[in-house]
Amino acid sequence: MKKFTVSQFLTAILLVFAGFTFYSCSVDGPEIRPVKLEDVNGNYKGRLITIQGERKTETIKNFKVKKDTIMFSEFPIEEIVKTVVKDPVKAETAMKAIGKVKYNIQYKASLNTASNVIELSLAPKPLEVLIPVDGGTKKAEVLLAAKQKGFYVGMDGSLRFVVTADKITVDGTVLAPYETIGYNFPFCVKY
Repeated sequence: MKKFTVSQFLTAILLVFAGFTFYSCSVDGPEIRPVKLEDVNGNYKGRLITIQGERKTETIKNFKVKKDTIMFSEFPIEEIVKTVVKDPVKAETAMKAIGKVKYNIQYKASLNTASNVIELSLAPKPLEVLIPVDGGTKKAEVLLAAKQKGFYVGMDGSLRFVVTADKITVDGTVLAPYETIGYNFPFCVKY
């Protein structure tokens, strides 16, 4: 019976590792297809992180993207109403009375082929919310802005964007002091 020496054993191991190395170089993995402008269209579900001052909440939101518009059938208005109506009980009652608020965000899309993404230049318009409180109605106009581009990432098919409520005007008067509300959609996928 032949005995293996340490040098023969190490040589055998090196040959095995070399074989794996050459094999892994020949298999590059799945091919990533280039993104197209129409890839962004569809129904999405994703995390929404809402931040106002020290308060941070996370929920799941659904929305739709078509051609040049992000469409919400139920835009999050809780922080807006609670900023206008300070009494928590009255704010909850007002939110129930308001129900679902539809809101659309227009955008212009451009391809970034080097990064395989679609860049979205968001152009949100002011949001008007009629808030019933104390037997009357307060007209809140929310100035929404997008300070950075949104992205549809071709690698994983996700959509990411941020919108902020920079100013709220109630019945013609600007709310002051006011803490900006941030609506961050860090990872949304089609369903």
